[in-house]
Amino acid sequence: MSHLLRVAGFTATLLASSAVFGSVAFAEEKDAETWRLFVADHTLPVVRAIDLSTGKETGKFDLEGYAALSLSDSGRTVFAVQGDENVVHAISTGIVLSDHGEHRDIEINEPKLISTVIKGQKPGHVVSHGDQVAVFYDRETRFDLVSEEALAEGDAVLKPFDTIAAHHGVAVPVGKHFLVSVPNTEVAVKEGDLPPRLGLRVVDADGKQVGEVATCTGLHGEASSARLVAFGCEEGVLVARPGGMDGPKLEMLAYGKDLPKGKVSTLLGGKSMQFFLGNYGEDKIVLVDPDSAEEAYRLIELPTRRVDFALDPADPRSAYVLTEDGKLHLVDVVKGEIVKSETVTEPYSKDGHWRDPRPRLAVADGQIAVTDPRKSLVRVVDGDNLKEVRTIAVEGQPFAIVAAGGSGAVH
Repeated sequence: MSHLLRVAGFTATLLASSAVFGSVAFAEEKDAETWRLFVADHTLPVVRAIDLSTGKETGKFDLEGYAALSLSDSGRTVFAVQGDENVVHAISTGIVLSDHGEHRDIEINEPKLISTVIKGQKPGHVVSHGDQVAVFYDRETRFDLVSEEALAEGDAVLKPFDTIAAHHGVAVPVGKHFLVSVPNTEVAVKEGDLPPRLGLRVVDADGKQVGEVATCTGLHGEASSARLVAFGCEEGVLVARPGGMDGPKLEMLAYGKDLPKGKVSTLLGGKSMQFFLGNYGEDKIVLVDPDSAEEAYRLIELPTRRVDFALDPADPRSAYVLTEDGKLHLVDVVKGEIVKSETVTEPYSKDGHWRDPRPRLAVADGQIAVTDPRKSLVRVVDGDNLKEVRTIAVEGQPFAIVAAGGSGAVH
């Protein structure tokens, strides 16, 4: 009897201790949310990190030249691509989101410039899938593969892959394979010019081509949605689907006779729904449903030429398009139509040089951040009513912009 009492007492003490420790752990867990904007100047070699909620600059990163910005899939890294300076810098956003089944954790640190510097002749597209990042160089016969995790830890090793010939192309990591653009080496080009793209090939982890080259004339524009990857072509949109051990399977979605003359050359991929949004010339956009047997393409006419467009990652049916008249349009991707429009900037004409300073969009936490380089502002617009909420003053000419952030539990 005394033995049972001792065991019972021990069990009760253990349960009580567990309850205490459990309540302490629960008490120390709290929810947090943060969003940061990373803004590159139009001409100055600098990227600024800005806290969206306060508008305060939380980091300034000096580069070697003008930068285009690319955000990794994970949101952990911003790539500042400086094509004219033959270099890519990586910036840690300071935000790490990790999934734990029934909840998500968030780790928040200061943004910082990563020590590893990626170098190559005329870097162009930087594409990430999972932990893999492919950096394509237009003026070299290679792209480099690097681990995002290794970049963050400062011990990155770049693995080169052959691209046949120097061209303005792209490489996309997909599991154990890569989707790589193919240059047309049969046509004569002027000295200093690059050959056009004629298609896409699947390459394995050893750099060997798998199967035949898929035709995709003038390949330009790439995006991922769910497990699909799409590319813009003269003939239509080329879609890569999972294909098991033999690599992705390539399928052309031809434009068809119902569409006017034109092509897709810029693509965005839906996150919560499987679809793609592309341009179709300068004054139209097109919704692409790769699994629709009846209506793969839905064309949407714009009132004037498109300046920039973006998808809302948290609201799967909302897309935003800024046109040169300064109006921001809310597009319902389910209805396939513009449902609201509001003026947010003064007009920015598409005439002139393609690199002239014009607004760019980023979506964060139900808000659209619109750079306004003429006014040295980032305009924050409500995603529902398209009304300006506030402005953030930014030195110089704020141009390219990406948004990183989210919410989760902090332990």
